Amino acid sequence: MRYFKLVLLFLFITTTSIAQKLMGFTDAMAVKQVDWEKQFDGQLSAKNQDTWMQFLTSHPHHIGSPQGKINADYMAGLFKSWGFQTELAEYNVLFPTPKTRLLELLGSKPYKAKLEESILKEDKTSGQKAEQLPSYNAYSADGDVTAELVFVNRGIPADYDELERMGVSVKGKIVIAKYGGSWRGIKPKVAAEHGAIGCIIYSDPEDDGYAQGDVYPEGAFRPKDGVQRGSVMDMPVYPGDPLTPGVGATKDAKRLNRNEAITLMKIPVLPISYEDALPLLQSLKGPVVPAAWRGGLPITYHAGPSLDKVHLKLQFNWDIKTLYNVIAKLPGSELPDEWIIRGNHHDGWVNGAADPISGMVAEMDEARAIGELVKKGFKLKRTLVYCAWDGEEQGLLGSTEWAEDHQEELRKKAVAYVNTDGNSRGFIGAAGSHTLEPFFNEIANDVIDPQTGVSIKERKYASVFVSADKAGRTKLMGNKNIKLGALGAGSDWSGFLKFLGIASLNLGFGGEGSGGEYHSIYDSYDHFVKFKDPGFQYGVALSKTAGRVMMRMANAEVLPIDVNSMYKTVNEYVTELKTLLETSRTETEQENKMIQDKLYDLAKDPKKGIQTPKTKEAVPFLNFSGLENAMMQLKTSTEEFQKLYGNSTQLSADKQKELNEILFKVERSLINEKGLPRRSWYKHQIYAPGYYTGYGVKTLPGIREAIEERNWKEAQENIEIVSRTMEAYTSQVQQAINLLIKKPF
Repeated sequence: MRYFKLVLLFLFITTTSIAQKLMGFTDAMAVKQVDWEKQFDGQLSAKNQDTWMQFLTSHPHHIGSPQGKINADYMAGLFKSWGFQTELAEYNVLFPTPKTRLLELLGSKPYKAKLEESILKEDKTSGQKAEQLPSYNAYSADGDVTAELVFVNRGIPADYDELERMGVSVKGKIVIAKYGGSWRGIKPKVAAEHGAIGCIIYSDPEDDGYAQGDVYPEGAFRPKDGVQRGSVMDMPVYPGDPLTPGVGATKDAKRLNRNEAITLMKIPVLPISYEDALPLLQSLKGPVVPAAWRGGLPITYHAGPSLDKVHLKLQFNWDIKTLYNVIAKLPGSELPDEWIIRGNHHDGWVNGAADPISGMVAEMDEARAIGELVKKGFKLKRTLVYCAWDGEEQGLLGSTEWAEDHQEELRKKAVAYVNTDGNSRGFIGAAGSHTLEPFFNEIANDVIDPQTGVSIKERKYASVFVSADKAGRTKLMGNKNIKLGALGAGSDWSGFLKFLGIASLNLGFGGEGSGGEYHSIYDSYDHFVKFKDPGFQYGVALSKTAGRVMMRMANAEVLPIDVNSMYKTVNEYVTELKTLLETSRTETEQENKMIQDKLYDLAKDPKKGIQTPKTKEAVPFLNFSGLENAMMQLKTSTEEFQKLYGNSTQLSADKQKELNEILFKVERSLINEKGLPRRSWYKHQIYAPGYYTGYGVKTLPGIREAIEERNWKEAQENIEIVSRTMEAYTSQVQQAINLLIKKPF
């Protein structure tokens, strides 16, 4: 019996030891780390998150608002009480607000748009009219235009190709586009490129209104007069203050004149509700649009133009406003000049409960819990930097200006940046630098989903599996690895990853908290606690997840960087580009053959009067050999490094420090200081927001977008640039290998 108990004890110890293995930790240190993480979980409080959200969403808190500064001071005071060295970092940025908004349909059935959202007795903050920003698109141009109206679906380039096939032009017209399909700033950008003089963007009920479920307050979805505010700054060119690209917007910064700022829209743009959109859409004549263009309104959707004209008049106050970033540091005891940075923005378009305060309170809770552990003796090797960004909604202003202002220090010290934004209940979502993929999967396996009791990794796998088709399920069978998404634009990682080459991760839960409150007055505490995350269970789950990322990054003896994961991902992107090129070649050949057949028919019978487009230039064979060779060298190096990585925790402290600096700077080698074509601010050669997608990512963007635009010379040039980039990455990996081969234990 005693022997049996000893066997059980041995099995328990063995199993526990296996379970405690963490990337970058010795077994002994991993056991201690996991014990501290359990104590960390016990410190987290849904009640605190609820209390903080009630305060932070009690009034509108946009840039320049009284509550914006009150919130910054409130959070700074809390961080200080938790033991953080805290400051407010102020920047002065261009922030336009509307002074004139007029939209009216003229002619036989005139209609003047309400441009107002209703006060609801069920939503206690919806009536704060004097404090609310009205519904508008920031960085729209001033303008007073009158013209016929044309419906352009989502307003992306492909929609204009379809309009051309229908024989509909937008030149000299005002366009109306549905939200969705791309980032909102793309819609007026593309409209202006096609000669439109104004742009209206509306929320169709098919997307987030009554077609999806009961509208607020009965349900979570957008009511008829709900409006999505938002920026239309041309962020795919550069984010941040339009007047200070590349440098922090300090008081004494050299600023562009407003007419020199290329990220400002060239035409007036206004968002409206589907209640205001209905009379405008009913005025349209012309061809009936394709089925994919039709929305959820009870009308036949026509392309236009309208018989009656639309009058749009917008004027703005082009003010410089002060924003307030909260920067809170908890210094590391051994490596204080290696920083793990955590961020979430605190500004909202109005009361901003889901976006962004749900993420902000989760960040605050994890910071408080870590602060409590430090008071109990938990030691951090590296410095934690917790940030609450201002001005994210207008164009990532606060984070971008801070990153630009501190760029030299960040290049030397920043190990990683961890971002969150809005949060709700459901499934973990994760995207970021692919060197962090195995590390994140390890963490996802250790956090329990509050609804199901399984790990958030298991729940995510189940969701992906049941959503996949038969072929997809076969591929997924047994493969529970969470593939990190690639980061485009859309939140505060841009300045860190895309401008400075700092490995980044973006986290959040969602999928079961859908609604239509986004950027409206109904993104409130009342809406959130009823429909998004009742009880803040997933707020706590987010704290557990991001908190583990921060704590393990801070205390890993060797940073949990997996360069082989990066190689595999980039290699997939290269394969995609070759396929894209071949697809383009095949489609071009088929289109040209159809045109030639039409020309042949026309030659036989000129009376047919067939109009045919010109044939397209043939797709050349681009030379990928340099990139292929670079990828093969990288494969060899990354595989060798991963074999050696397991012994890296045996290095001396000095050599570990040397290795860690190589590892956290490996992402820097993916930066090209000249930047991408026509947008030099974006320097990362693997990830960038698409020039015509905005939020949506383009991987290997210099090559991919050149192929999509049929700019073959530029595509070849960028193949060579990426080849040299991967050679630089391989050189960095090789430095790490050389250090490990010498075995200076």
